[in-house]
Amino acid sequence: VVVSAMLAVVIIFTFVFRVATIVGDSMKDTFYENEKIIITDWFYTPKVGDVVVVSRNVSNDYHTDESEGPIIKRIIATEGQTVDIDFNKGIVYVDGVALDEPYTRTPTNLHYDIQFPVRVPDNHVFCLGDNRNESLDSRSSRIGNNGMIDERYILGKAVFRVFPFDRFGGVY
Repeated sequence: VVVSAMLAVVIIFTFVFRVATIVGDSMKDTFYENEKIIITDWFYTPKVGDVVVVSRNVSNDYHTDESEGPIIKRIIATEGQTVDIDFNKGIVYVDGVALDEPYTRTPTNLHYDIQFPVRVPDNHVFCLGDNRNESLDSRSSRIGNNGMIDERYILGKAVFRVFPFDRFGGVY
């Protein structure tokens, strides 16, 4: 029974769920450094508002010694949608509609090198960190394909926070 239970746990955490550790400040106040979350890609289709963990590899990377691991960001737009940002007012627009973003720590004032408006290509997503002025994300050509993240590199959607215990619970 014990061996079967251990085998089941190994299979579930290998193919259905994974544990990820938050690194950096780009998702404050939603997530903090060293928090542990469970992610899944089981039958996952990216949706606006999802918090996802994205791999960094040859097609989706910003190479520095500190940035080798996966990144965690929020999906702002999916394929076919158009994103525009008013950096003076700090407002993000998707398909001409201003987003209501109560999860952001700061307005979106930091501008990298992507010129807006941009259309999200097929099989890609546009992602931003919740701590907008401390996040390297889809506003920069150093992330993904000129700022756009290929859906194939999404490791999973954040579904549950397991540590610290005082913040234990679902992810929204």
